[in-house]
Amino acid sequence: MVGAGSSEAYGGSDGWGNALIPSSSNVGIAAVVTTLAGIALAATLVYSSRRSHTSPGSRRRRKHALLAKQWKGLFDADGRLSDGGVKFLKKIRTGGVEPSIRMEVWPFLLGMYDVNSSKSERDGIKAKKRREYAELRKQCRQISKRGEKSFKLNLASGNNSNKDGEDISQVSDSSSLDEATSVRPSLSSDGASSSIELHGRKELVEQKENDGEITTETDTLDLDSFGDLEDIKPLLASRDIEDDKVYKPVYSALGNMTTRKVEDFVTWQRIIRLDAIRANSEWVIYSPCKVSVSEEKAHQLAKSIGLKDYEHLEPSRIYHAAHLVAILEAYSVYDSEIGYCQGMSDLLSPIISVIEEDHVAFWCFVGFMRKARHNFRLDEIGIRRQLNIVSKIIKCKDSHLYRHLEDLQAEDCFFVYRMVVVLFRKELTFEQTLCLWEVMWADQVAIRAGIIKRTWRWLRLRAPPTEDLLLYAIAACVLQKRRLIIDNYSSMEEIMKECNSMAGHLDVWKLLDDAHDLVATFHNKI
Repeated sequence: MVGAGSSEAYGGSDGWGNALIPSSSNVGIAAVVTTLAGIALAATLVYSSRRSHTSPGSRRRRKHALLAKQWKGLFDADGRLSDGGVKFLKKIRTGGVEPSIRMEVWPFLLGMYDVNSSKSERDGIKAKKRREYAELRKQCRQISKRGEKSFKLNLASGNNSNKDGEDISQVSDSSSLDEATSVRPSLSSDGASSSIELHGRKELVEQKENDGEITTETDTLDLDSFGDLEDIKPLLASRDIEDDKVYKPVYSALGNMTTRKVEDFVTWQRIIRLDAIRANSEWVIYSPCKVSVSEEKAHQLAKSIGLKDYEHLEPSRIYHAAHLVAILEAYSVYDSEIGYCQGMSDLLSPIISVIEEDHVAFWCFVGFMRKARHNFRLDEIGIRRQLNIVSKIIKCKDSHLYRHLEDLQAEDCFFVYRMVVVLFRKELTFEQTLCLWEVMWADQVAIRAGIIKRTWRWLRLRAPPTEDLLLYAIAACVLQKRRLIIDNYSSMEEIMKECNSMAGHLDVWKLLDDAHDLVATFHNKI
């Protein structure tokens, strides 16, 4: 009766009472529901945990590099990229390039070939570029000979003046001088120092024309004194050029080469050869043809270039140094406004390690320098612009970190100066550098080719291409260290030391993921 009464009390014959009485089937269903709920809860917790500890970029599925088979499949019967380069660039932006095809791909990325050119057009361009490079090398040899002749005349003139009791410095003081100074932090790979180095030189130039010959009278140009300098660059006429499309270097015929330009070239040549001899051997595994070069061939090339003091190097490093010298000297003639500065050899070394033919490597380097040349201007306008962008990105992303930098008077982000100048070359391994640069170049090609407008549908699924991807990567690098910077560092020097000690400790793909996230979020605000 108790059961009946209880049943009626809970609703009687309407069935609710029976539902309260456990049965074997009900227990089973309850167990299943409980299990599923537990699984769902666990999945939610795991997902939330991952979201709180990783960036959106690291959750993306890693895509593979452009492979040789895929590369060949991108061309039509005429040798053109079938879709105007869209798939080609999209693939590189997400995964880079397989090492075995970099030699073929990089001329497209660095502007030697247009993404819409046919094979026959590319063959014609290559032949033309070979002739132009040969002419530049010829000019290098002729200017070098003129510089040697001028230097000997200067020495003879200096000796005669000393015999007559004249003081060279007094002559200099009585005439108009060009004083070239460059204030710039050391780019040494040791890198912990934040000291500023001042380099200068004084020149007294009196040009004489005699039957078309140009001779000079200068204060002694002591090239040996440049041996310990980290950076030296003569003062040249500056132009405010930020748009690479209007940049068209003009190199004069030898007959129009001024005395000043000859002396500039002699100075650049000296520094180039010192930097080439001191180049490290990170490139070795990427250039088997240079590694296997014979001693005879290496020494023969070195002598033809005029390289000296290389006896302590292995043949492969001599051969590499000679190629560096040849291309950098040609570039200093091609773009005499910039000439040569320390750091350029670091940018060229990966290119000549991948591309064997000097004339192709040279024009690829020209394409690379179309943007990077602003890093080597004496007025440093390009550097200041880039540091300002890095500062803005950090300010938009992390106001707390930015306020801390303001407190340290480091909001100008001068502590990433080296990263900007040599494009992360010192902070990444050799292979990581190649991956970062490839992705960066792909962005720049997409913008030049107008692909950003024609294919916005797929571009907007990810960060849009930007000319300044490198700067977003630098900002991402700093943001990854935000807690360390805020908690532990109380001066810009300490932050600079941290930035300069990152070599080999960065994940380049995590860096690129974070950089793309910053581009997607702040590109329109910067």
